[in-house]
Amino acid sequence: MKSASEIKELFPELEISENIPLKKFTTFRLGGPCPLLIDNPPADRLPALVQALNKKGIKFLVIGQGSNLVISDDGLDCAVIRFCSEIPHIQTNETGITVSGDTLLEDCSRITVEQALGDLAYCTGIPGTVGGGIAGNAGAFGRQIGDHLVSAEILTLDGTVLSVSREELEFSYRHSRLKETGEIVLSATFVLPSEKANILQAERQRILDFRKEHHPDWHATPCAGSVFKNIEPTSAVERRKAAGHFLEEAGAKTMTVGGARVFHQHANIIIGEIGCTAQNVKSLCDQMKQAVLKKSGIKLIPEVRFLGRFQ
Repeated sequence: MKSASEIKELFPELEISENIPLKKFTTFRLGGPCPLLIDNPPADRLPALVQALNKKGIKFLVIGQGSNLVISDDGLDCAVIRFCSEIPHIQTNETGITVSGDTLLEDCSRITVEQALGDLAYCTGIPGTVGGGIAGNAGAFGRQIGDHLVSAEILTLDGTVLSVSREELEFSYRHSRLKETGEIVLSATFVLPSEKANILQAERQRILDFRKEHHPDWHATPCAGSVFKNIEPTSAVERRKAAGHFLEEAGAKTMTVGGARVFHQHANIIIGEIGCTAQNVKSLCDQMKQAVLKKSGIKLIPEVRFLGRFQ
């Protein structure tokens, strides 16, 4: 890639690779190569890194744990910054907690429960990073992470660091303004609902048991979680409707394309089997969407992001 060697010279302390398959960095274990991968740079080096990439004219994309991504079999034609750490960084203060954007969301949930720092138990078992969770307003069981965020430090795509409020992030169901801007969450401050430790631990265990019964174990089975967003209510008195209900009505549980198939216990999850390709997943997703449109007249909106070239 143009100027790749110069980026390596500017940041010799970073882990930088060329032409590496991205399947190693997504929970679906799919994806061709990218010309340049910068793996887990520390937050304090990100502004300089982004500025250097811009100066060299190198297009880039930032990912976290790759938990809601399906990357093309052809790969991507831009540099990829993987901002994801196995070491959680959580600081407490008198009113809340501040968490690094590259901390895994599951680690954040587990630690806040174990130390009774507040109720983030509903994020138990959700893959991805805190930064990615904020960008997509992750949540479960009727709750979402944006409800408890106070402020965040974000990095714009020109390398400027900004402090923004919850209101400025424009949260809605599985969405924030970051999905459009591509800005990076360096850290976030939350004020979490207080609860007794034993109650938090019991709730976390309940959610772990529920996920084990109804969802595939993404550590062992390639998948990217829910394929489609749930259906927004048409009036204030209605509840959000599960996309899985309409998919099951449309017969999605029997659908397969190549090595991709719908999970037998959840009609809104696609899993990968031997020989699965990213194109298989995209084709199956399109088939599921069309089936619901034909059966119920509902146009499902993907929650999974497809990156790169697809048919």
